[in-house]
Amino acid sequence: MAQNIYDNPGFFAVYSQLPRQVHGLDGAPEWPAIRAILPTLTGKRVADLGCGFGWASRWMRTQGAVSVLGLDLSQNMIARAKADTSDPAIEYRIADLETLELPEAVFDLVYSALAFHYVEDFRRLTRVIHKALVPGGDLVFTAEHPIFMAAAHPHWITDEDGRKTWPVNGYSLEGERRTDWFARGVLKYHRTLGTTLNTLIDAGFELRRVEEFAPTPEQIEQLPELAEELERPMMLLVSARKTARR
Repeated sequence: MAQNIYDNPGFFAVYSQLPRQVHGLDGAPEWPAIRAILPTLTGKRVADLGCGFGWASRWMRTQGAVSVLGLDLSQNMIARAKADTSDPAIEYRIADLETLELPEAVFDLVYSALAFHYVEDFRRLTRVIHKALVPGGDLVFTAEHPIFMAAAHPHWITDEDGRKTWPVNGYSLEGERRTDWFARGVLKYHRTLGTTLNTLIDAGFELRRVEEFAPTPEQIEQLPELAEELERPMMLLVSARKTARR
């Protein structure tokens, strides 16, 4: 079972105050870039893996999705999503992505935001998703960028000349990484960019778009601290499609 840090009361209280949780999708700087790689949603059946508070699930319904299944390991997340949703076409369930089972060929889109880096067996998960998609169905997800994941320190280091660096530690050494983020020892899994993309290809996906998110000048003007994201990518955005022949 994956580590469930989000049901830690102290962690959840702080996490709930993040701008992206208070303001929803508008509080996520990468959201415009995600929208740009999403397929048309009209008439689509969607699975939202790691749905959190349900922001994306609800938005997808406003864009014409006929149904959304939101899944998350955290009871806190699912309880909040249910409390904030009154749409009978959205269903929320507790589920562990490590052991996830989905019905075959029933979804047109599988979406996930910032959840896959908590999954140890990414190979298994991609195959489960591939089977759950109809031929021509799409997978769109975001995850922590492998360079960010492999950082030797959780913060910038300033040298004697005042220059900031972001050290990367053992980039090619894949596996467990632990970080202190609102709590000590948060468990994530590091995979190189090559491993991530090749795992998708091996599962039968055709890569459609790969983005290493960087904020726009307009976003930096509004939120100057985002300028740090120009120094190293923090987030990976991927769009892939299940080919009709597999």
